[in-house]
Amino acid sequence: MANLIVYYSRKGENYWNGSIKNLSKGNTERVAEFIQKAVGGDLFEIETVKEYAEDYYQCIEEAKQELNEGARPELKEFMDSLDEYDTIFVGYPNWWGTMPMAMFTFLENYDLTGKKIVPFCTNEGSGMGSSERDLKKTCKGASVERGLSIHGAEAAESENMVAAWAKKNIKL
Repeated sequence: MANLIVYYSRKGENYWNGSIKNLSKGNTERVAEFIQKAVGGDLFEIETVKEYAEDYYQCIEEAKQELNEGARPELKEFMDSLDEYDTIFVGYPNWWGTMPMAMFTFLENYDLTGKKIVPFCTNEGSGMGSSERDLKKTCKGASVERGLSIHGAEAAESENMVAAWAKKNIKL
């Protein structure tokens, strides 16, 4: 059985230690790559058909509206099957206290019974929010492990911490 690292990440304008910074690679994507380097597995980036606004503040308003509406944004693609994976790392930025709605779109598309779900999120101080509880509701029949919260502005320097955490969550 193999590992899967599925994630949603925002490139471009991001909130960064109290100001806006333009990122060539999203914080969550960086962390996902650290996990892959540490424990192996396949990477899958979740991408929405309708892109969010480039402006950070406009983007978070769009995200808030999606959350309030319980939206399930259309995704560019899904994986054919998750059958070959026993451990699935699920990564996302904390938007309004939980995962972006696109994560729900992806996860609700699969039967995750018997899978080990290992969440990680990047944020600027809000931690995991309610995302672990939301994952338990969404991933029925799966074992949802305790997640790792990474301060977004420190994501690029988090490789050692992320690698140690990832290794603890799988059987090498």
